[in-house]
Amino acid sequence: MTFEELKAIANAKAEKTKPRHEESQIQRSCLRWFRLQYPQYALLCFAVPNGGARNKREASIMKAEGVTAGVADIILLIPSSGYASLCLEFKTQTGRQQDTQKAWQKAAEAAGNKYTVIRSFDEFRNEVTNYLQPKKR
Repeated sequence: MTFEELKAIANAKAEKTKPRHEESQIQRSCLRWFRLQYPQYALLCFAVPNGGARNKREASIMKAEGVTAGVADIILLIPSSGYASLCLEFKTQTGRQQDTQKAWQKAAEAAGNKYTVIRSFDEFRNEVTNYLQPKKR
């Protein structure tokens, strides 16, 4: 088989499979837009590095430092519309929350925070815009 044939097969397989880091791609696009749209809040909108593969030693250190399973992917530390902050969990269209994420959501909401699952850039833009610029009644 030639290199071109192998490349064509690999490309065809890649098109059929789901992107490996789809949630990450959505999150990165959203954060990039947010920082351009709301530069005054750029430092108060941050990711929580809970995911990723780590060796046992590093995971143990991070847990001792306070890393908590289930924490939302991004937190916007701005109070608005009676909420203390906006917590955003990124999922693909078919992604589901883990039990630890559901438990953290419940605790965050009980403490006065807004929590939303985001599945697309448009959802993110609408959620953030509505949160930061609430409609007057």
